[in-house]
Amino acid sequence: MSVGPQATYIVQKQPPAGSCHYRTEKGEPLEDPACTPGATLPAVTQANLASTICRKGGYTKNIRPESVTRKEKELNASSYGYKGSLGDAEYDHLISLQIGSDPNGARNLWVEPADPGHKPGGGINNKKDPVETKLHTAVCSGKVTLQAAQQAIVTDWATALSRLGIG
Repeated sequence: MSVGPQATYIVQKQPPAGSCHYRTEKGEPLEDPACTPGATLPAVTQANLASTICRKGGYTKNIRPESVTRKEKELNASSYGYKGSLGDAEYDHLISLQIGSDPNGARNLWVEPADPGHKPGGGINNKKDPVETKLHTAVCSGKVTLQAAQQAIVTDWATALSRLGIG
């Protein structure tokens, strides 16, 4: 866990170069759980969903620290040994902001390569984003608890929906 949204952000220390290793599930890239175990935001709880992640008008736009993203992405790419174009990879929150993650915790961010078959130079494209949105919708509609959604995505985002019975 972390302290959550800050007025200003600093570049977070990343794991040593080459120390993190991608896994795959059905060809999809997964994070190294030793380097990126996930980090939640204590300010987001089951009791305050309506005023945090489920509030109308957006939540994630106001807490994402864009000012440090590029430098952290470069450092994390080195941690994971990522050699592709950074334009084709997403500096992604393992537990998404949509389901109450730490906006700038090094334990929750990783350079996620594009999906297999993605054309280099085509920009970011991955199958994890729709999973994050479906988990958010399920949490906000009461189909699953915040904690269940967070645990499912940390365990394996590629199977999170099926594990929770979400279509």
